Amino acid sequence: MGNLAAREIDLTRRRPLRQSDELTIPVHVPTALRRLESVSAWAVSSILFVCVFGGALLGILLRFVLPKHNLSDESKDVVRLGMGLVATMAALVLGLLVASAKSSFDAQKSGLDQLSANLILLDSTLAQYGPEAQDSRNLLRRIVSDGLRLIWPQQESEGHTFAPSTTTMASERTLFKTIQELTPENDKQRRLQSVALQIAVDLTRTRWLLVAQEESSPIPTLFLVILAQWLVILFISFGLFAPPNRIVIAALIACALSVSDAIFLILELAEPFDGLIQISSAPLRNAFELLGQ
Repeated sequence: MGNLAAREIDLTRRRPLRQSDELTIPVHVPTALRRLESVSAWAVSSILFVCVFGGALLGILLRFVLPKHNLSDESKDVVRLGMGLVATMAALVLGLLVASAKSSFDAQKSGLDQLSANLILLDSTLAQYGPEAQDSRNLLRRIVSDGLRLIWPQQESEGHTFAPSTTTMASERTLFKTIQELTPENDKQRRLQSVALQIAVDLTRTRWLLVAQEESSPIPTLFLVILAQWLVILFISFGLFAPPNRIVIAALIACALSVSDAIFLILELAEPFDGLIQISSAPLRNAFELLGQ
């Protein structure tokens, strides 16, 4: 682990690559089962809707159960002031969660776009080097093909991952080694070899950054739990002082549905390669089509 940490620090400083260097890829351990996002966003938002609207119904029930003096104007004023504070905190946290999820979604989309561009650039650099680099270009195309299969599997039951398989990891090390072992015959080929090696390092860095972003949830579970608690309390107060008629019930349903939709949106953005809101595979597939040409 010490050698790996030292290697990553050196890469960050972008030191010149030596022929003796070898691309080291860390072993990935899936943690998706420990994340809240492993539960369906539909299920979480549906549960929240039931809890929030149930809180409103509980408030309506308490309106008939509590003695009348507990619902005096003075009591209403105090409750409204307290619920105003709770509503403000809930709105702030909800906005923070939406912003965090959107930021994470955009960061992974940007990383995928950068990865696709670097793939085309690496293939173009190897093509300019000459026919001696054809084996490296073929290997690069095979690596991208495996990556597409892992990230966007044809069967939903297979599950997706940015982490490369053992075979892909070996292919990536072989690719880096084959580029290192090229024998430049002139200054142009030496420059192209150096550029290709640096692009290969950038590709690996970008890929493992995407792996880290995918495995680190942008939505703390505790935030969602506390937010749900605040919303339930808030809707209890709504039902407590609202007259139980059809308009009020419809308004409470609409409000509870809107809140659950917001949570659904947050969870969907937090999983950019699953669900209804997904990052398009078009940039990587377009890059794959251009490889080898």
